[in-house]
Amino acid sequence: MKRKTTEEYVEIIFILQNKDGFAKTGKISQEMGIQPSSVTEMLQKLQEEGYIQYEPYKGAVLTETGKKLASELMKKHRIIADFLEILGVEREVAEADACQIEHHVTVKTLRRLGKFVEFINDAPHEPKWIEHFNHYVKTGERRQCNFYELKKDIKII
Repeated sequence: MKRKTTEEYVEIIFILQNKDGFAKTGKISQEMGIQPSSVTEMLQKLQEEGYIQYEPYKGAVLTETGKKLASELMKKHRIIADFLEILGVEREVAEADACQIEHHVTVKTLRRLGKFVEFINDAPHEPKWIEHFNHYVKTGERRQCNFYELKKDIKII
């Protein structure tokens, strides 16, 4: 079974389980835009792989293995969406794009993105290069780096 497909199902089951206590086949089908029979088939495979407990006509709930994967996916999603927002992508678009990207990014890249997001979020003020980038996106003009502006930001220890 493809990793991306497994991850998409686990994510949807996680969301529905948190909302309703379980994930019904019909709801999963509706969310994913696929036939209920295909969902049932996939739920059976996910159960065989240990990600869920599934009862026909009742629904599915995540096992500890499924919850662990869901938690990892939510973290991936958050890091990617936050990174895109730092670049100035609107929140709604960043969330949608993160849903697509999260299934393809390597662990190494994700770690690096996570460190970058953490670094930017912990900065005492917005770095000048972000301001310059936002100006470039709006106008197409590149600002020159002003040494005196940079000097204000440097703390001598």
